[in-house]
Amino acid sequence: MIRRSARGVRESMRFGLAFYELDGPIFAVKSHEKSLTLYYAEQDAAAGNEGRWKGLDQEHRCVNFRDLNCLPLDVVEGIVRNSLKLRRSRPVEEMPSQAELLEVWGIREEDAAVAPPIVRIVVNHDEEQPEGGQEAASAAK
Repeated sequence: MIRRSARGVRESMRFGLAFYELDGPIFAVKSHEKSLTLYYAEQDAAAGNEGRWKGLDQEHRCVNFRDLNCLPLDVVEGIVRNSLKLRRSRPVEEMPSQAELLEVWGIREEDAAVAPPIVRIVVNHDEEQPEGGQEAASAAK
């Protein structure tokens, strides 16, 4: 739905968030086990909807959706479209940086960092053991 409503916006994954960019970050999505948080960069993207949308936090410019089964796509689409409209009317030199947005959103870079990949080392026990290895293994039993 975001890709359909926000044509020309670039998508990337950073800091554990799906970022959408148009001349810098415009909004981000953080997925939780059973919920989702939509962060928006343009301060007035949700203006006029106070009390109408559950989970709206204008101070941190985000909407928390507590149940993915009841995700109000009209709310997401409204924020996306308002964000694009506001961003396109803003001069490029006034765009907030990623660091500024993470601060507004209340996300520390180290808290949102993607976990390093898990490296598994497989030891092949079928290989020939060095001389005396078989006897030592039997003696240990």
